[in-house]
Amino acid sequence: MDKEVLYRFFQGIATDEERSRIRRWAEASPDNTRQLMDERHLFDATLLLTDAAYFRVKRRHSRFVRLLPRTKELLKIASIVVLTACLSFFYFETQNGKEVAMQELVVPAGQRINLKLADGTNVWLNSNSRIKYPSAFGKKIRNVILDGEAYFEVTHNKKQPFVVQTSQGEIEVLGTTFNIEAYSGDRSFVTSLMEGSVKVKRGGRQLVLRPSQMAALQPDGSLKVSPIADYNVYRWREGIICFRNESFVNIMKKFEKYYDVEIRIETPKVRGYAYSGKFYQSDGILYALRVLQRDINFKFVRDEEKHIIYIK
Repeated sequence: MDKEVLYRFFQGIATDEERSRIRRWAEASPDNTRQLMDERHLFDATLLLTDAAYFRVKRRHSRFVRLLPRTKELLKIASIVVLTACLSFFYFETQNGKEVAMQELVVPAGQRINLKLADGTNVWLNSNSRIKYPSAFGKKIRNVILDGEAYFEVTHNKKQPFVVQTSQGEIEVLGTTFNIEAYSGDRSFVTSLMEGSVKVKRGGRQLVLRPSQMAALQPDGSLKVSPIADYNVYRWREGIICFRNESFVNIMKKFEKYYDVEIRIETPKVRGYAYSGKFYQSDGILYALRVLQRDINFKFVRDEEKHIIYIK
């Protein structure tokens, strides 16, 4: 596939014919899909190097100091963290009487990252997410703090459990693959298990998930275990937004997260609609809304200055 066409696709300026051609090519074989992801990583890394990316370093009781990394350091960072405009904070925290170097990654709306932790664990972070983790794990436990959505491939170590803390509960594993959605702003808490087993703890209670199960927080504060109905929803880490019988209102909420825009629904007639389908995030929100208009009767107006879309 022509790289110039791919880069136009990543920038969201490819023609409809080019987008269709890229999709057909990517779905033709696993190797093509892998090459598409590799080129996307290189594209994101290039943006990282040209953005005003910066890191902040602080010790407790000291003020922030902004540092602009040298080119070699940025290249090193880009090889690990695939991200556009991610903010990273380094600081020191006292744990068990010892001062431990901590790092916090913050993913802006409309972005996502892939990073590897010190133990080899692979983590994908979705839009509007943040993760805190030590620069080196202790001997007894591997502990991280998450606010948002993340997909984990945890390196197995039976002597050193891996614990993810969130505002709504925590997940403990030895080595497994799972997805967590735990945004503190909307009290969401969903843990979905692909491989291995996880222990979900909340409010003094705990349950164990098996592969292909998910636990979701209910309005009464309990956790409901059910089978995973659709694995496509976890393809967000590939830049694909998937919906299965999702309400129009929830779709708009996800568009706000993925496209860093405010959406105001001003007509009640769309609230009863549900939709199944998928969009490439790089296609842009205007393309996604036009596709929805084929099945759902609504109009939209975009206020470029205020960055608001009105559904009418």
